Parts: sequence; C-alpha cells; structure tokens
Amino acid sequence: MMSFDNTEFAFAYKSDKELKRAQFLFSSMGNSFLLHSGLKLMPIAMKFRFPFTKSLIRQTIFKQFVGGETLQQTAVVADKLGQYNVQVILDYGVEGGNDGETGYEQATQEFINVINYAATQTNIPFMSIKVTGIVRFELLEKIDSAMHSSETTLMKRYYKVISMLSIEEQDEWQRAVNRMIRICEIASRKNIGVLVDAEETWIQDPVDALTVLMMDTYNKEKAVVYNTIQLYRHDRLRFLKDCYEAATERQFILGAKLVRGAYMDKERRRAAELGYPSPIQPDKETCDHDYNDAVEFCIEQLQQIAVIIASHNERSNLYATQLLDEKAIPHNHPHIHFSQLYGMSDNITFNLARSGCSVSKYLPFGPIKDVVPYLLRRAQENSSVSGQTGRELGLIKREMDRRKIS
Repeated sequence: MMSFDNTEFAFAYKSDKELKRAQFLFSSMGNSFLLHSGLKLMPIAMKFRFPFTKSLIRQTIFKQFVGGETLQQTAVVADKLGQYNVQVILDYGVEGGNDGETGYEQATQEFINVINYAATQTNIPFMSIKVTGIVRFELLEKIDSAMHSSETTLMKRYYKVISMLSIEEQDEWQRAVNRMIRICEIASRKNIGVLVDAEETWIQDPVDALTVLMMDTYNKEKAVVYNTIQLYRHDRLRFLKDCYEAATERQFILGAKLVRGAYMDKERRRAAELGYPSPIQPDKETCDHDYNDAVEFCIEQLQQIAVIIASHNERSNLYATQLLDEKAIPHNHPHIHFSQLYGMSDNITFNLARSGCSVSKYLPFGPIKDVVPYLLRRAQENSSVSGQTGRELGLIKREMDRRKIS
C-alpha cells in the first residue's frame, strides 16, 4: 500500500541546514502580512534594482523553487535528484518576450539548448515551454477571441480564424508555428518530451490548436508533445475526451499533462469584471472529482494516451497508483509519469520514486528577473491552496524531530 508519510525518504536529499531554511521560508509564506507585502514589493524592488534585492531573493524563495540561473547551476540540482531515482522536467523560465521577434527567437534557441542538454543526461526525459515565450500575447488573444465565434471543432475553428487574419498577422503566426516546429523536430530526434504549459483561458484556444497540430505530426509512434489540461476549468474533462477522439481518428498518441491550475484568482476576477461566466469550477470538490476522473480516463486508455499526473494532491496520486495496481499495470509503464514542482510535496515525489514509479520534479531555471513571475505564482499558490503551507511545515518539522531522535 502506497504511503506518503515517510519523511525520511522525502527529505533524504536535504541537509539539516536546507531543512531549516525551508522551514523559515514556509513559515514566512504562512504569515499573510509578510506574504502580501513581499508579493507587492518584489516586482517593484526588481524593477528599480533596490540594493540586495537579488541576493535576498536568491537565498530564499529562488533557492527553494528554482534550479539555478543557468543550465550549469541547475545540473547540480538535477544530478542530486537523480541519485534518488527522481527525474527532471527542465523549464527555462521565460514568460513572454519584451524584445519582440528578437526575443522570441532567443527564447526558441534557449528551448533548443535545453533539449540538447537534456539529451545528454540520463534523468531528464522532458522539458517545458510556454507559447507566450515565442509569440506575441496580443496575437494569441485576438485568435482566441475569434475562435469563440463558432461551435465547430477546435481545429476547424482554428483554420477558419487563421485564414481571416491580415497578411501581416498570418506571417507573424506562421513564424510562431515555425518556431514550434523547430523545437518539436529536434525534441523528436533527441527523444525528449516537450510539455506545453497552459495559459490564461483568453489565449488558450490557439495554444491548444498549435499543440494538437504538433502532436498530429510528432506523436505518431511515441509521445513527444504533451498538452497541459487544467482541471480547475469546468470544460477541460470534456476537452480531454474530445482530444482523445481526435487522437484516435488521426492515429497519434495524445500527450496529456494533468494539473489543477495556476490562474484561479485572476480568471475569476476577469470574468467578474467583464461580465462573462467564470471558467473555473464552482468548488474544490468538483475540481477534485474531474481531476480524478481524468486520471482514470487516461489510465484506461494508456494505449492511446501518455499521461503525466502533475499534482500535489496526495489522494489523486494515491488513486492513480491504486488504479495501476488494480489493472496490473507496472508503475513505470512508459505512458504513465508523475510530477511535482521542485521545492514542494517532497513526501509525494520521493515516496513515489521509492515505490518504482516514474516521477520527476518540475525544475525551472533562468535569470532571477525572468523567473520572478514564476516565483510569485508559487508564493500565491501556497497561500491560496488550502493547507499547503501548513502541510509543508508539518512534514519539515516531523523530519527535523525524527533527525533529533536518531
């Protein structure tokens, strides 16, 4: 019977000093005044280059949730995780280019560099990209808005809208498609999976369409490209099943990374401000139900679906392992993978690895100024997810007490 209670396994890779630092950080994040003050001050301090800001961030939240500023620094962390049979999903932390086409080209090359590096390592089977790193946000927004005008299938809506863009916009979009092709082409050759991150709902449709296009090309014989399905959206379970039908019809392997989601407060606030129905589930119970249904659906269709269960929810991870056991599917089946964010839920990751599951840490890297948006989301996530900070603190304290006794 799988258990996530063993803190000795969970924190074996952390020294006493690292545990104390994590305890201090999560305690600070559990203080609402300190957290909200920090969330407001961090972007301002970075923008105006306040003294010691980078050093403070580097030694606290950055060190907890990020592998390093460069691939070389991140390799140290990846190697350490590998010693405990934990794999790595590498993520170059760029979120939207500020330098136009030049910035998008630079990001594309960095993604390719990550793939080339991952291919030289034994425990880095995946890398992650954000489409907002290679194409203008406003263009995605325009395409998405136009795609809502029809009730036909995703791809029919996509082709119709693209044909209606101006010549300049069509050229701009084609450059983005070409960047995606370059990334997926080399990933396919190097046998590295490409995980396409989810975005806000108002730009997600063209991201979905682009990802399906890539899967239709590169997932014919193996899973190379994975889409991210945010189950805190009430329409995503149906979307997952529609994608499965498309994969069956087009004869490609559907790559699906199942997450709950990262933009809940922003999504609800925007829906209220603009007067449209919220895309977010009405409550946590409904979200959990859809998530576990999605896990079950994917495991039932493992011939056609390669799934990454990317969750910090102990019950969802436990449910997945129980389904595998019931169906006599090995925990390291090539189409099943588990993942948690670096710096969080070590009790899940390392106990899954101990039981023989294929499991990874999502490991971002990049200059501090580029990963600040990611760090802000991690801090907000720990405050908004019920009990997350308390759970992390409780596990750390239990391990520190265990070490004192032993």
